[in-house]
Amino acid sequence: MKFDILTLFPEMFEPLKQSVIGKAVQNEKIEINLINIRDFSNNKHKKVDDTPYGGGSRNGNYARCCV
Repeated sequence: MKFDILTLFPEMFEPLKQSVIGKAVQNEKIEINLINIRDFSNNKHKKVDDTPYGGGSRNGNYARCCV
């Protein structure tokens, strides 16, 4: 069985190597393919964030909450 995991943080999945899942990978029962989304970025800094959507007006006058 093959699992493809798309992630921004592939190092977060390192503990899997030392668990029951790691044993299954060693015994070739499953295959885990970690894909770093940043590898497909067109930005030279590997930025993957999109432009902000919503959140107030362009001139900086944000609605203030009454507390």
